[in-house]
Amino acid sequence: MVLRPALLLLLLAALLAGCAATGEGEDETAGMSAAEIYAEAHQKLEDKEYETAAQWFEKLEARYPYGPYAEQAQLEVAYAYYKANEPESAILSAERFIKLHPNHPKVDYAYYLRGLAAYDSDQSFINKVFRQDPTERDPRSARRAFRFFSELVKRFPDSRYAEDAIARMYRIREGLARYELHVIDYYTRRSAFVAVANRAKYVVENYQGTAAVPKALAAMVNAYVELGLPDLARDALKVLELNYPEYRDIAGLRKQVAEAEKDAAG
Repeated sequence: MVLRPALLLLLLAALLAGCAATGEGEDETAGMSAAEIYAEAHQKLEDKEYETAAQWFEKLEARYPYGPYAEQAQLEVAYAYYKANEPESAILSAERFIKLHPNHPKVDYAYYLRGLAAYDSDQSFINKVFRQDPTERDPRSARRAFRFFSELVKRFPDSRYAEDAIARMYRIREGLARYELHVIDYYTRRSAFVAVANRAKYVVENYQGTAAVPKALAAMVNAYVELGLPDLARDALKVLELNYPEYRDIAGLRKQVAEAEKDAAG
């Protein structure tokens, strides 16, 4: 059957209408002002539709790349990605805002948000399910978060976010020190006592004030005893006794050192 031109046009129109009805190729922001798009994006945030909110903020910047709404969208898209558990996208968005608007009155928030995203970036689903101790994992994300928070505090010491950033830095530092203890335990179980002593010394020198220090000193004492270096073991024990006299295993360590000194004396 041969279709007449008029009938072909009618069929084509019907197909186009069907595509429009399904929303294929439709731009929801068409005809909307910057203020209207921003309001809709912000509503998505309030409704906790974070991925959709990020998309709307990106559409706002694409359609209206200049002006206060675009600037605010660039900042809020980072927050939307952070809340959507997309930390790398949040970090990239925050860094883009910092680069584009280094003197913006809210740029300190971009620094803070970047730190938050890095702080949470290793909290994957599998770790949450199995309750793995985060200090047993690769500490690169923690170190990156510490660096990001440190930059915020150095650049904006009077920022409203500085206090929380500092508190998180203390927690990160404690976690990094605990990570070093896991490494020390790993070397201890393999009788790699030179590595134990070196790693314990690193903790004592770099993580003063953390709960890991007395455990590192105890590991150092044990390592030197095992290596047949009673003088160094005694020195480490003295530091432990002076600074942590109530350490729970101190009596046993004294006995170890005394026996090592006796053996060395022949």
